[in-house]
Amino acid sequence: MAKVLVYIDTPGKNLHKTDRELLTLAGSLGEPAAAVLGDLTDGVAAELGAYGAGTVYRPSSDGLGELLVAGKAAFLAAAAQESQADAVLLGNTFEAKEIAARTGIRLSSGVITDAVAVNEDFSATKSVFAGSYSVNCAVTTGRPIITVKANTIEVANPEGGSAPEIRTVDVAVPDAAARITGRTEKTASGRPSLDEARIVVAGGRGVDGNFGPVEDLADALGAAVGASRAATDAGWIDHSAQIGQTGKTVSPQLYISAGISGAIQQKAGMQTAKVIVAVNKDPDAPVFEIADFGVVGDLATVLPQATEEIKKRQS
Repeated sequence: MAKVLVYIDTPGKNLHKTDRELLTLAGSLGEPAAAVLGDLTDGVAAELGAYGAGTVYRPSSDGLGELLVAGKAAFLAAAAQESQADAVLLGNTFEAKEIAARTGIRLSSGVITDAVAVNEDFSATKSVFAGSYSVNCAVTTGRPIITVKANTIEVANPEGGSAPEIRTVDVAVPDAAARITGRTEKTASGRPSLDEARIVVAGGRGVDGNFGPVEDLADALGAAVGASRAATDAGWIDHSAQIGQTGKTVSPQLYISAGISGAIQQKAGMQTAKVIVAVNKDPDAPVFEIADFGVVGDLATVLPQATEEIKKRQS
């Protein structure tokens, strides 16, 4: 049976949703194992065992947490070699993609990013050219290293499982690696992470500086708030909310686009959403070409009505 190594970075008290998705995928492809960086609590170890990870690899050095991607890639490459993994799975964040690339160089292995499906032979399906095409691709050199988009795998509900074996991997900390010199805790919004959210409500130039209706609808749905580049460049919302070719790529079950034209750059960031709902007062906006449902109207009128109706049905 193939061994599939899952990279998990700083899980906290419990595994993140993307970690559980990757472990579910690994279990469908072979025997899961995990390379865990950061504190490993008893609860996380139990979850890993429940998802079938028989072995958990940990770095020998405590200093890797203060390094950026170079140290993390060194650890993942060492864990992949120690475990003799047939494939390596990571999340699809910007950092995870860079870790995958650096690990691929260390292992002389091919890398696939933005995967939305992985087959038993480790070939993958991904969207290319800003979501215009779906392609099947496969690594031809070394062990496949694949980053997988969030919300593309239905998380399994494991029942029990034995505690995993913990193994330490020797990692040489790179001397020239960039180091973290300070940390500032991000203010909690109470909303889910944009990368992991099952529902995303995004606003664009059409909000005209007022994200209130977008945020109210997102809170009613338990959704994350996203934005187009035009909105973030205007300073209406933090750049961390940007979705698109130069921002984050999301793949939620439901994506609501409000006041966004739907240019190809924005399309690249949300094309793989299961259901797309567009609200725009321009009936010729490109977003309606890819939307499953469209509302031609002013978002300042449409979104509050939707929010009110959702709250009414929830009560």
